[in-house]
Amino acid sequence: MVDVVISGTVALDSIKTPFGEVKEVLGGSAVYSSVAANEFARAGIVSVIGKDFPKKYLNLLNTMGIDTQGIDVKKGDTFRWAGYYEYDMNQAHTLDTKLNVLSAFDPKLPDSYRQADYLFLGNTDPEVQMKVYRQMKKPRLVMMDTMNFWIENKKEALTKMIEKSDVIVVNDAEARQYFETPNLVQAGHSFLNMGPKAVIVKKGEHGALMFTDGACFSAPAFPLEKLVDPTGAGDSFAGGFIGWLARTGDISPRNMRKAIIFGSAIASFNAEDFSLNKLKSITRDDIFNRYMMFQDIVSF
Repeated sequence: MVDVVISGTVALDSIKTPFGEVKEVLGGSAVYSSVAANEFARAGIVSVIGKDFPKKYLNLLNTMGIDTQGIDVKKGDTFRWAGYYEYDMNQAHTLDTKLNVLSAFDPKLPDSYRQADYLFLGNTDPEVQMKVYRQMKKPRLVMMDTMNFWIENKKEALTKMIEKSDVIVVNDAEARQYFETPNLVQAGHSFLNMGPKAVIVKKGEHGALMFTDGACFSAPAFPLEKLVDPTGAGDSFAGGFIGWLARTGDISPRNMRKAIIFGSAIASFNAEDFSLNKLKSITRDDIFNRYMMFQDIVSF
């Protein structure tokens, strides 16, 4: 049985940054977040791939200890994304998106996933997120991510999913967009009024804010000397966050603050190389050491 169920995309990414270029490498929200979560707890993926998906990538995920029973294999091609970054690495520029088998994804959870206590709904269609949620028995904590496209095109379905969630993760632009306000504090409080117990607003290289009842926590980003590719950093952050909660069994606001730092630590490693090149080589000691470095950064 898995501890954390993670739904989202499994993709083949082609990415160019000022520091290099890769073609058709392993990516996707479910991949990055499950690898990060698996540093602390057993993660299982719910997603879909095509018959063309390289077996070496499935073998890699299995070798890393991630449960792939929930990955459906369909006739057709795997979801693909191509994009590039300029020196402002906060902004990804999309060149091409091919949904392929993802366009007709109808998630079916293995029986062994349904009893899990923790669920992360990565950035996908909110109607698909709801289908995954409804197949779970009684998760202790539900966390979700979204993006501007769903705010623009499926806001009603997205609202229903937010109301079912305990933790919501958005970036600063999405928070402003959803409530049509320039004020992130107002947006954070408004999300809380919809039902979640915590709202995390990601701010890229400027860290993250977390709003809980009566409190706001501000966490910095780790100052990297080597920044190669930020693709998947937000998903790695979310996976590390929920993985820590699952490991400790503590979903208090105080422990969520620690979870944000662990998520940020893993995300910072992710950005040091393309795809999973860095994440597949780090150890738990590396993560804890960077966690301690975060403590030094904010100590005064």
